[in-house]
Amino acid sequence: MSFVKLTTSTLAITAFTATAGIARDQVQIAGSSTVLPYASIVAEAFGENFDFPTPVVESGGSSSGLKRFCEGVGENTIDIANASRAIREKEIAACAEAGVTDIIEVRIGYDGIVFASQINGPAYTAFQPADIFNALGSQVLVDGAIVDNPHQQWADFNGDLPAEDIVAFIPGTKHGTREVFEDKVLLEGCEATGAMAAMIEAGMSEDDAEDACIDVRQDGKSVDIDGDYTETLARIDANPNGIGIFGLSFYENNTDKLKVATMGGVAPSTETISTGEYPVSRPLFFYVKKAHIGVIPGLKEFASFFVADEVAGPDGPLAAYGLVSDPELSATQDTVANEAVMNGGS
Repeated sequence: MSFVKLTTSTLAITAFTATAGIARDQVQIAGSSTVLPYASIVAEAFGENFDFPTPVVESGGSSSGLKRFCEGVGENTIDIANASRAIREKEIAACAEAGVTDIIEVRIGYDGIVFASQINGPAYTAFQPADIFNALGSQVLVDGAIVDNPHQQWADFNGDLPAEDIVAFIPGTKHGTREVFEDKVLLEGCEATGAMAAMIEAGMSEDDAEDACIDVRQDGKSVDIDGDYTETLARIDANPNGIGIFGLSFYENNTDKLKVATMGGVAPSTETISTGEYPVSRPLFFYVKKAHIGVIPGLKEFASFFVADEVAGPDGPLAAYGLVSDPELSATQDTVANEAVMNGGS
């Protein structure tokens, strides 16, 4: 007689499947505020066109959504986590520990993060990563030495920028947008100014220097926003000198209130993001709990609908809202159709 070893994941899925008759009938989603409007558009259309209830879509940030996603398997846990960054290895490990071992990664397209200000505010029209680092970095290079950031106005380090007080509203650490901001703006700016090289020359390891480069000042010039882009917009509305970080789609839907700056000499647009010309862009994802497919009604159908050509393609409603269509969308469609999970699982 042979015995099958029941893992935590197996037990969780077995228990969940056994209660399928009383499982909830509505797909539940949480996560990235950047992906939120796209997911909401798809959820509404799904409810109108399919014989399933409209999915519930909540925000909270990529990290928060993935944390909820990794709480376990069962109808008391969410089915999908939206993310404006790829899931991290430590999150995959946390999922596995809680029994969530089969995860389907779905890339829906691309977005860019933009630097925008009041439409009638100061002439913030052109930035380089070095400008953002010099404005917001905790420590910067001044006269060949690494010092606590002394800059009070943009013109203090770049005479082409306005002599206006520095104040920036940046994504909080739970948002996937923060990671893109750190890696593609602060870190790039730190390198461009020579600050990273100076830190290493002063005795820091490369890893410690990278951490120092993405550390932002804590004197009120840089303000973390833990809410969504509407909160950032409200801060900009209340502060004529403020610069905010937004997703391209949010900016494009608020051009009556905001003006956008170039980054590295390139204006953000769906075209410059799709070609890779605009330097601050990133892929957008959602993650599906495979154990919930076939148990939560409409889950696979929703995921398939989300990445269908007529929805996520270049002529679909998500592109009209600002999503840059993925040129490899057909491969993503196959991933969903085949329920192909990450890390070679089955």
